[in-house]
Amino acid sequence: MLYYFLEWINQVFDPPGFGVFQYITFRAGAAAITALLLSFIFGPRIIKMMKRYQIGEQAKQELQQVGQHSIKAGTPTMGGIIVLISLLIPTLLWAKMLNWYVILIFATTLWLGMVGFLDDYLKVVKKKPKGLIGKYKLIGQVFIGLLVGCVVYFFPDLLGESFEHLKSLTTVPFSKNYNIDFGLLYIPLVVFIITATSNAVNLTDGLDGLAIGTVGISVLGLALIAYFSGNATFASYLNIMFLNGSAELTVFAAALVGAALGFLWFNSYPAQIFMGDTGSLALGGAIGGLCVLLKKEFLLPIIGGVFFAETISVILQVSYFKYTRKKFGYGKRLFKIAPLHHHFEKSGWHESKIVLRFYIIAVMLAIIAMTTFKVR
Repeated sequence: MLYYFLEWINQVFDPPGFGVFQYITFRAGAAAITALLLSFIFGPRIIKMMKRYQIGEQAKQELQQVGQHSIKAGTPTMGGIIVLISLLIPTLLWAKMLNWYVILIFATTLWLGMVGFLDDYLKVVKKKPKGLIGKYKLIGQVFIGLLVGCVVYFFPDLLGESFEHLKSLTTVPFSKNYNIDFGLLYIPLVVFIITATSNAVNLTDGLDGLAIGTVGISVLGLALIAYFSGNATFASYLNIMFLNGSAELTVFAAALVGAALGFLWFNSYPAQIFMGDTGSLALGGAIGGLCVLLKKEFLLPIIGGVFFAETISVILQVSYFKYTRKKFGYGKRLFKIAPLHHHFEKSGWHESKIVLRFYIIAVMLAIIAMTTFKVR
């Protein structure tokens, strides 16, 4: 909203220097800095409040013998509130909120944040071990996926005149001038992507700083993609879809990077607060939503490769255990424990080393994702 006020001042009074607020790059930088400052302002206050009301992480029995998880019980949780405040306020201030790309990604993040908040509230405040019942959590994820999918497919004009011909298309990495048209099946694809990505980030959120750091790295890459996709010159040069208006997502993504850095200040080892489902579901949905709106759905396993690997490790572990139990009468495991980061932790790696190496992998995957635009 601040953008519209400053734009009004610029048009009515024409003060020198106010034209800079028209530039996405400036507003993206302002959003990132605002998010970082808000994290530093609200972070200590929310941590103090969580401690006062004893809203802390409950001990997980399956992790008692892994790493230092036995001493983490009681650490304040629901830190996703810090992330959401630091992300959504700068977006409201610096982005064009009448832009439908921004409206959809904002709604996706806020809705999944509320679903995650309800889950955390039931766990840590109402002391219900399972929190929000799985099917209700899934209903919340599917609902927002359906909403985004239906808007993209049935109301593409909201996203720009050119979007009419792109509504059900998706690009294929490392391919040139080749897109896949899913037709009406694009809607369930959107539902799957948003649901799967929100759950994948949730699975990754198991070590201090792991999820929020890898989210920040992935979203930084998506911020660049958003800017390139919404700029006709860059889109033409890179031979990618030109999505008029999508560059505004750069402001949201930059705010998310700033919020991630700010939260990492408190969440790095040893963590002062955990993100909880409030943050992990919202951030996962944001990444999935960005990939959908930017038509880079198939790029998600690369730019979000850490989350993809964590999810696959759980699927393989469960599938192999069920298969061997059915065949041999007892279940075997592929990994010492799943998700993948706990396997390395149980192998004797310190969690700081695991987190740092996952960061390195995330950076490498983000670079690979960028190369897909030219290596075709």
